[in-house]
Amino acid sequence: MSIWGHLEQRFGTERPRKLLALDGGGIRGVLSLEILAEIERAIAAKTGLTRLGDYFDYIGGTSTGAIIAAGLSIGMTAAELLQFYREAGVSMFEKSALLKRLKSFYTDEPLAAKLQGIFRERDGQHADLTSERLRCLLLVVTRNMTTDSPWLISSNPLAKYNDLGRPDCNRRIPLWQLVRASTVAPVFFPPEILNWDPRDPSKSFVFVDGGLTPYNNPAFLLFRMATQPAYRLNWKTGEQSLLLVSVGTGAAAGVTDAVERNIAGNILNLPSELMYGIQVEQDINCRTFGRCVYGSEIDRELGNLVVPPETPDRGRFFSYLRYNAGLSQESLNALGLGDIEAAAVQKMDAVGQIDNLSRIGQTVAKKEVSIDDFRPFV
Repeated sequence: MSIWGHLEQRFGTERPRKLLALDGGGIRGVLSLEILAEIERAIAAKTGLTRLGDYFDYIGGTSTGAIIAAGLSIGMTAAELLQFYREAGVSMFEKSALLKRLKSFYTDEPLAAKLQGIFRERDGQHADLTSERLRCLLLVVTRNMTTDSPWLISSNPLAKYNDLGRPDCNRRIPLWQLVRASTVAPVFFPPEILNWDPRDPSKSFVFVDGGLTPYNNPAFLLFRMATQPAYRLNWKTGEQSLLLVSVGTGAAAGVTDAVERNIAGNILNLPSELMYGIQVEQDINCRTFGRCVYGSEIDRELGNLVVPPETPDRGRFFSYLRYNAGLSQESLNALGLGDIEAAAVQKMDAVGQIDNLSRIGQTVAKKEVSIDDFRPFV
C-alpha cells in the first residue's frame, strides 16, 4: 500500500499545488471565515469543488487558524465553521473560577469538549493525523514550552517524525489535542500537556499558543514545508506551479494608549501585538519571494508589492494572494463600517463582537476576492 493511503490518487503524482495559510487571532477567526466563505463560493462556481479541503492541497493554521485549518481539512465548509464559532465562541472563552484566574482567565474544558466533538472518527474514536477524514495535508503550528521552540506538526506522511514506525510519531497525537495546543494563549488558557510516547516520560511536553512563535502568520512557513527537501514533499516551485493563499484575522496594532498603559495592560496586549508584528513580517517575506497577485498596502514606503498582471513571469517561487482587513477606526470608516468601534473588534476575546466581525469579513470579501486572481490555478 502507498505511504499516502487514501490520498494516493491526489498526491501520488506531480501537479500544480495550492496552499492555504490561516493566521491566529482568537475570536477574530470569524472575520477570516467570512473571507474564506467567499473564496469557497468563487471556487465552487468555477470548479465545482464545494469544499476548500478538496481544492487546496495543504492547509496550515496557527491558533484560531489551526481550528479553521483542521476543520477545512476534514471537509467542513466555511459556513459550518462559522456556525461552530457562533455556537461555541462564548463557551470557548468561559470565565474561570475566581481563584483560578491567577493562572488563566478562561477554562480549558469548554474548548476541549468542543474540539473533541468536531474531530472524532465515525466510530467515535479520536481522529489523528492518519485519519481518512483528512482530504488534504494539514499543518498545525504550536509552541513547545518544554523545549522553548516552535513545533510544526503536519500530516505529511513523508516527514521524518511522521514515520508510523516511530514510537513518538507525530501523526498518532489526537487531532483535537494538537489543535488545542495551538490555541492556548498564555493568561487566557492553561497550557496543554501532550505525551508523544506513552512508554517514555521524557517525551511529555507542555504546549502553548502557536501565535507566540514567528509563525502566527504561517504562510511563508507553509511554503517552506511544502518545498524544502528536509520535509520530503519537494513540491515544484514557480509562479505557474505553486499558489499560496494567506488569510488574516484583521490587522490590529494595539487597543490601548501606550503612554497610559500599566504593567497589566502590557501583559494583556502582548499576544495581540506579537501577532500583529509577526503577521506583517511574514506577509512581506511572501510578497518578496513570491509573485504577489493581490494584497493591500503594507505601508507607505513598500506599497503593496503587487506585480501587475501584464508583467511576464519573473521566476518567483510561487503566486501569492493575501486577504486581510484593517481594524483601525480609519480602515473601518473607509469600508463604510464607521459604526463599529475599532477597539472593541480588535480584541482576541471579543465574543460580543461576532456580528460585527462577520460584517467586516463580508465587506472585505465582496470587495477583494476575485476568481480571476486564482488563475491559472482554477
